[in-house]
Amino acid sequence: MIKEALQYITGLASQKTLEINGQQYSNHSLTLLKQPTPSALVIRSLSGFVDYLKSQYDAPGKLMIHVESPTRVSAFGTFNDDFVRSTFAVADALLPSIRFDSFMDVETFNIMLQSLFVPSETRASLLKIVGNVKEETVQNTGDDGVAQQITAKTGVATVGTVTVPNPVTLLPYRTFVEVKQPESLFVFRMRSGPTAALIEADGGAWKVEAMDTIKDYLAEALKDEIADGDFVIIA
Repeated sequence: MIKEALQYITGLASQKTLEINGQQYSNHSLTLLKQPTPSALVIRSLSGFVDYLKSQYDAPGKLMIHVESPTRVSAFGTFNDDFVRSTFAVADALLPSIRFDSFMDVETFNIMLQSLFVPSETRASLLKIVGNVKEETVQNTGDDGVAQQITAKTGVATVGTVTVPNPVTLLPYRTFVEVKQPESLFVFRMRSGPTAALIEADGGAWKVEAMDTIKDYLAEALKDEIADGDFVIIA
């Protein structure tokens, strides 16, 4: 034990650096002692995120506000000597889980539309269709694979053939509730059973729209601080 300790101490004394081709080398492996960074405060709403920034509770100085996605915004400072940025706060939206791209029975589909989508004329039309289906068989019409027909109740005592609309524009809850939910296109399909499904059909364009809406919300809520140079917002 004593022998190993003496060898270690002797080794410390022999540490040195060499310059080769303009670069510094050490004859021993060295470990960088990193500067400490804060743990980010997790906030669940945009309004709470704004309140934190306005309070200057941690007084971190000038901050960059980054709208990372429709469900996440972060606030961080510049990098330290280790080129690591300190993230002071993160807003993560609390959102329901919505089943896209999968078929479900019409009762489950009905509940999903009523509870997870913003009311609209299109939503009302879909609810009327799935709520009045009278037969289990769904017919495909035409050769384009788009048009569908179902047998549904069309009046007080009338049963007739109804053409299913396609595509449809809806507003599911997919971003912070403080901002307008983005509209997007969906393919609405039904199968025998009957079952129904919504398939996303806008190529993700709604995400860009949602992020721009969040940026506008923050720019308005923090306009005085932005004018003073305290914050910069990017999306």
